[in-house]
Amino acid sequence: MGPCVRRDDERIGYAILRASTLPAQRNLQLTSTSLTPLNRLRQQWREKRPTFGAIATIPSIQTVQIMARTGIDWIIVDLEHGPIDLGSAHAMITATSGTPCVPMVRIAANEPHLAKAPMDIGALGINFPMICSAADAEKAVRSVRYPPKGDRLWGPFHAPFRWGVSMPDYMTTADDDMICMITIEHVEAVNRIDEIMATRGIDLAVIGPGDLATSINKRGLPDDPEVVALMQRAEEGILKSGVPIGGVARSAEQANKMIERGYVALALGFDWSLFQRGITASFEGIKR
Repeated sequence: MGPCVRRDDERIGYAILRASTLPAQRNLQLTSTSLTPLNRLRQQWREKRPTFGAIATIPSIQTVQIMARTGIDWIIVDLEHGPIDLGSAHAMITATSGTPCVPMVRIAANEPHLAKAPMDIGALGINFPMICSAADAEKAVRSVRYPPKGDRLWGPFHAPFRWGVSMPDYMTTADDDMICMITIEHVEAVNRIDEIMATRGIDLAVIGPGDLATSINKRGLPDDPEVVALMQRAEEGILKSGVPIGGVARSAEQANKMIERGYVALALGFDWSLFQRGITASFEGIKR
């Protein structure tokens, strides 16, 4: 090793040593002034205030930056059906910074190891698909809570940076900040809706019409009378439990009716569907 390399190593070592001895004030930007929970959604739902969001399927920082500044309350980054990987998800979560929009993540299956990394990179909620039993619901709930309430493992190395708080402050409110969102989207889930909704710790239950229709061989037919009847049974069971309810609103008229029935979390669409609708609307009135 030549002398130039040694001098570079010495300078790097000196810089690291100096950084480690800087006053604690230099880290104030990562220390919260209070321990108020970072996530406002649970309180809004408790107050029966409707919130609106969208599902992001395109791995794009810019798309999320635009969506988060439209007035929506939350974005779900979709790791279930699209091409988004964890690196892209981290960037998309970070892209909500500077807005009141709360980033959450939908994972591919109800498995704790799939929920772990999204939480540790800054998501404040996990959407668990295909919950079909009380055991499934309990597994989901325990995935997002630290012991003794759950089984979440420690390692949120990047979440505090997203939220501008210290690691101790993040850990103090982590259980209160993290949303456990379950999806009722199979006929078996509807048949067991009461036992599922009796599970403590569910923060939001949403009804997924697409997979619910598919589960009874009504693919692509969410308005089929049998599908609508199943959705009504699921809705009744969720509302009866007192757990906040969410769903998909494909129009303003549908959204208003859902709000009247007690829905507090309404997905207005996917990024791609919202883009399609916007572009289609741009052609209205143009002679072609």
